[in-house]
Amino acid sequence: MLAMNVTVGIAGILMVAIAGPPSAASAGYVVASGLIHLAYNALLVRTYRRGDLGETYPIARGSSPALVALGASLFAGEWMNAVAAAGIGLVCIGIFMLAAAKGRWRQMDLPWAITTGFSIAAYTVVDGIGVRASGNWAGYTGAMFVFFLAVPLWRLARRRSPAFAMTLPQAGMAAGGGLISLAAYGAIIWAMQSSHMGAVSALRETSVVFAALLGAVFLHERMSAQRIVACCMIAAGAACVGWKF
Repeated sequence: MLAMNVTVGIAGILMVAIAGPPSAASAGYVVASGLIHLAYNALLVRTYRRGDLGETYPIARGSSPALVALGASLFAGEWMNAVAAAGIGLVCIGIFMLAAAKGRWRQMDLPWAITTGFSIAAYTVVDGIGVRASGNWAGYTGAMFVFFLAVPLWRLARRRSPAFAMTLPQAGMAAGGGLISLAAYGAIIWAMQSSHMGAVSALRETSVVFAALLGAVFLHERMSAQRIVACCMIAAGAACVGWKF
């Protein structure tokens, strides 16, 4: 995570240098999003330490569309329709089916995964409002990602450089993951300039299905029938939230 943050932070500086800074009207949103992202990163690491990728990722990501839809309704006036409400119900049912799979609620530490989902929803709503005030989605994205340098710099200031010790292949994998993360979320911020936050978030979270499959293929995590059905329900619910939002 430290290596990913360094990569993302440096890339953010380059984005601001090329695209220019966002408007002063969005400065508060940049700061708020940067701080929430720092909390999200810590929560994400804690969540992944407690359970399988195929279980924790769908709960953290799958819970966020409903929360984003609620936040967008309250803070941006983007009210949901009946189809979106039904989709939220599907997402919730799928989440609890997934959490209950193999009776692993306690081992997985469900509250950490759900709290991670809340942090995702929080930064998504903040960025959805902030990018519309920025007038410059690339500059806004870059400025927000500069905050990712805070934790690595803090670790270095405390003379904890051994935390960065890793092999070259590990560093390359972490840097690649950081760049993919920046590109993926940059696309989300770009889309939220002119599209409903709930719809964008919902379509984004169809990735829960791919995460479960990747967990099975690369991490050898067992894909039971219940987990497959639950992931599909979460993805279907997310699609409903975004269909006619």
